[in-house]
Amino acid sequence: MRRYVLTGTPGAGKTTILRRLGELGYQVVEEAATSVIARAQARGEDQPWTRASFIDEIVTLQRQRQLEATGPLQVFDRSPVCAHALATYLGRPVSPALAAELERITSEDVYERRVLFIRNLGFCEPTAARRISFEESLAFEKVHEESYLCLLYTSCV
Repeated sequence: MRRYVLTGTPGAGKTTILRRLGELGYQVVEEAATSVIARAQARGEDQPWTRASFIDEIVTLQRQRQLEATGPLQVFDRSPVCAHALATYLGRPVSPALAAELERITSEDVYERRVLFIRNLGFCEPTAARRISFEESLAFEKVHEESYLCLLYTSCV
């Protein structure tokens, strides 16, 4: 089984690419953070990313989705390494749950070491789940790349 990660700058078109891959017959797994945010906002919570448990909720959903995915080739919109990048970007420590998941995906070689890193488009359109300026998205892009390289992944630009 081969699992590839599609990652990169917020608003760069990862979801559009993922949907197209799904249309072509590939097994695709959507981003967990957007789902966590959407669920919380549906309950009336405007900014769930301010909660201390936010990163761990993402990690839990990512793991669940990864374990439920089937098929010989899978493409994931983000991974726990992205959760690491998000924690770093938000200035939060790596939680025990995130550390354990990073250890699991590394020791079990869950994802291919070469990731599909999508660069910025020169702009970033805000959404209900993505309230980030273009300048902030560039900083987040850099943190993402550093997280993947730090954890011994390579990118395919």
